[in-house]
Amino acid sequence: MKFTPYLNFNGTCAEAFRFYAELLGGEIVESTTFGETPAAAHVPADFQDRVMHAVLAVGDQTIFGSDAPSANYAKPQGAYVALQVDSPAEAERIYQALAEGGTVEMPLAETFWAARFGMLVDRYGTPWMINCPPQQ
Repeated sequence: MKFTPYLNFNGTCAEAFRFYAELLGGEIVESTTFGETPAAAHVPADFQDRVMHAVLAVGDQTIFGSDAPSANYAKPQGAYVALQVDSPAEAERIYQALAEGGTVEMPLAETFWAARFGMLVDRYGTPWMINCPPQQ
């Protein structure tokens, strides 16, 4: 069994996944727009280029994503993408990039459980927790 986060966006899935791929050293291994599906004739013109399903692979991990129809889109609430990194420098790099244009909820700092921990919502509306365990 494997858990895979599935992120919904309000028309920014392709842009967000390109950003995440570059930032995290991943690769978009699948991306299909609504206009590329058998149902394309039934999709409004302004939705043809939006992402129906995308897969971002980072190592052996994946994140799925799509653009939700505007009437169905709601900002994520009550869940975060938790990212565990190996070094404080990597935590700083990723946190700063995700925070740019976003909202900091908890600044990245040393805590009693982590060398670095911080929480934010990025410019695409995705909530993140960045965690770097104590260094040995």
